Amino acid sequence: MSQDVIGLLSDSHGDLAAFDAAYELLRGKGAQRFIFLGGRYTDLDEWILERRERSRGGREYSGADFIEDVAKWLAVTEQKPRPRSLSVTDDDLKALEGDPLLVREHFLRTPERDSLQYRDPAIPRKMLDMMGDTLCCLVHDKNDLSRDDLVNALVFIHGKESEPKLVQIGPRYFLTPGRLAGAAEQTCALLEREDRNVRYTAFRLDGKVVVEPQLLLLDRRSKLTIK
Repeated sequence: MSQDVIGLLSDSHGDLAAFDAAYELLRGKGAQRFIFLGGRYTDLDEWILERRERSRGGREYSGADFIEDVAKWLAVTEQKPRPRSLSVTDDDLKALEGDPLLVREHFLRTPERDSLQYRDPAIPRKMLDMMGDTLCCLVHDKNDLSRDDLVNALVFIHGKESEPKLVQIGPRYFLTPGRLAGAAEQTCALLEREDRNVRYTAFRLDGKVVVEPQLLLLDRRSKLTIK
């Protein structure tokens, strides 16, 4: 298995069943962490709450549950940060299969333009992430990318597309997992580090491959610029 496997989800627009199906599919294919590109920013929170309710058997949330959640949250936030480019440990993988509150720690997400979070200065509209030694830029709408983004990153992961696709422009790659709602097919995608390159594959929620594995041959001559 690759040392770094990332599941990509986007544009769920309230379809939590599709969100859950995509998560389970990607976890089954080895995803260790996840990128949710928006298309209803709060779907991640609502999905976490739904999974927690299922884990409690549907019983009412109690004071004891609150104390337990706070203790778990503090345990997670007090851990020493680890660079995202490092591989995930066995303990991390077990956490993914366990408490939903810990599952959230393995997600990055970006807001869409019509969300309140997009207008919140405390929430970044774009995020940078490392996959091995490759700098990736994450955004819901690729039209939000700036010149500096295009100069600095090699891989751009975005939402707001009706179907999954991979486009190469010069040494840079633009890729999307497609949509979980509002498209002819509900799709998600997987990124896997392979040596110093990255492999992209897209799936329907029933597991059928809709974009065959494609290798991103990364040119690392570009350098990070700071202005």
